[in-house]
Parts: sequence; C-alpha cells; structure tokens
Amino acid sequence: MIRILEVEALSEILIKSPSSGGFHRDCRKAHCYDGDVNIYADYMVNAHEQVLRTVFLDRDGVLNEKMPEGCYVTRWEEFQMLAGVPAAIARLNSAGLRVIVVSNQRGVARGLYTLADVEAIHAAFQRELQSRGAQVDAFYFCPHDKRSCICRKPLPGMFEQAMAQFPQIEATSSVMIGDSLSDMEFGRRLGMKTIFIEVSPERQRPGAETARTLADLCCHSLSDAVEALLG
Repeated sequence: MIRILEVEALSEILIKSPSSGGFHRDCRKAHCYDGDVNIYADYMVNAHEQVLRTVFLDRDGVLNEKMPEGCYVTRWEEFQMLAGVPAAIARLNSAGLRVIVVSNQRGVARGLYTLADVEAIHAAFQRELQSRGAQVDAFYFCPHDKRSCICRKPLPGMFEQAMAQFPQIEATSSVMIGDSLSDMEFGRRLGMKTIFIEVSPERQRPGAETARTLADLCCHSLSDAVEALLG
C-alpha cells in the first residue's frame, strides 16, 4: 500500500463553492478517459495514515515543456513531452492510482486557441501514452481568464468536477504535482499533499519561491516525484 506521509496540519480552511464554469465532458469524449485502472484504487485506509489513491497533475511544465511566460501550447506539434513522463504515469497506473490532469488554459479566453484545440492536444497525448502502456484517467481544464470563474487554479472548481465523476476521491488521499504557486495553493487549500516540480529558471513563473515553501516536497521531474511517492 502507498501511504501519504503526515505533515503539519493545514491551518487554512477552504469554503467549498458550487461547481461551475470549467470544461469537462463525458468520459467517452476526446479529453476525458475513465479506464479500468480506477477499480484498483480502492485501497483500505489505515486508521492513522491516509493511503494515496489519486494523483493530480498540472500539465505544462510537468508533462510537457513549459513555454516562455506569456506563450501557450496551441497545437499538438508544440506539445513537447518531457523525458520519462510515459514511464512515470505507467508506474502510477500500475500502482492502482487515479491519474488526473488539471490545467489552466487561459489562452482560450484570449482567443489564441480553441476548446477543440485543447481537446485535440489531450487526445493526441493520451494516444501517445497508451502506445507506451500508460493512461490518464481524466483531463480537466479551465479556459477562462483571471477572476472570471471558480475553476481556475488555485480555486477548487476542477477538483469538484473530478469529485463529480469519481465520487471516491478525497483530498486527504490525494497529491497535487505542479510547477507553479497556483498548483501548490490549489492542493494546500483543499488539504492535499503537494509536490513542486522545478523548471528551468528562464521558464519559472513568479511566485516559485513561495511555491517551494508551500510544497511538502520539491523534485526536478515527474519521474522523481513518482519515485518519491512509490519508492
């Protein structure tokens, strides 16, 4: 069994808001997949330790090469998968963990690409993963601009969408892996454990130093984070 190590209790309590605004569709659609891996995620919970069941992943900077600040991945040809990502996700799958991608995609609101473009990228990524024995269980993304919804991280909308599709999900048995302050805040506010992924300094977003202090662990790649989780 995979247990989440106890850390100092979080003092911040997040008031749950009603879900709205984010984009998630039926699992048969292009950007959301609900594979058989989910049935293996029902581990028994030890009375004193939470068993890890769900891994939330940011996309850009964790799964693929992060674009320079202000630039966006607008099509599959610009999606440069990072080394070791398929193998890392396959390890999570083999361990019986749900793997869920939650991504802010503000470029849609700015008119730089469309919802269909994001879905096509996710579908192509999923096909590539499946060709290597791995799979993401669901993709959720926020296409809105800042301060115009509750689904843009660090707000909880995408977590609520995930819970709606996977009622077994609990924040206390989940971990958030991301490369930005908003990722760490997203996880911490909900009560998840958090892992911060370091990216190259020229691609680092403002707030990285604060993000490191909020994270339970800092790693240099998804592969390193998965190794830390699974041993």
